[in-house]
Amino acid sequence: MEHLTVYLSGEIHTDWRDVIRNGALAAGLDIAFTGPVTDHESSDDCGVAILGAEDKGFWKDHKGAKLNAIRTRTLIEQADIVVVRFGEKYKQWNAAFDAGYAAALGTPLIVVHAPEHTHPLKEVDGAALAVAEHPEQVVQILLYVVNGELPV
Repeated sequence: MEHLTVYLSGEIHTDWRDVIRNGALAAGLDIAFTGPVTDHESSDDCGVAILGAEDKGFWKDHKGAKLNAIRTRTLIEQADIVVVRFGEKYKQWNAAFDAGYAAALGTPLIVVHAPEHTHPLKEVDGAALAVAEHPEQVVQILLYVVNGELPV
C-alpha cells in the first residue's frame, strides 16, 4: 500500500499520539501523521494573535475556534484515516465533531476510548470502522491495513 496520511484527533493531555507515531515508525510504516495544534494556549489564542484582540471572551473563543476549524477541516479532508481519542477525564466536544465530520466525508474512522465510555459514545462508535481501547491497538490496525500483517 502506498503512503497514508492519518489525522490524530482528540484529547491532548496524554502521550497517545506519540505512542501511535513511534509504533508506526518502529513497524516501518509509511504514514504521515497530522493533527490539531496540541499546545492549548496557542490553540486558544490563535484568533486574537492573528486577527486582533477582543474585549469579550466569547469573541476571542469564536475567532480561535474558526481558525482551528480551518486547520482541522482541511487536514481531515486530506486524511486517508482519522483516529479520534476520547480521554478519561476530559470531554472533547471537538473530537466528537471531528469524528462526525470524518464519517460524513466517508473517511475511515478509528475511535479510541476506555470501555466505560462505550455507552455515552455509542453513536460515535457506530460511525467508526474500528473501536480500540489503547493506542497500541491503533498501531496494530495500521500495520494490518498497510501490510496485511497480524500482530505477533
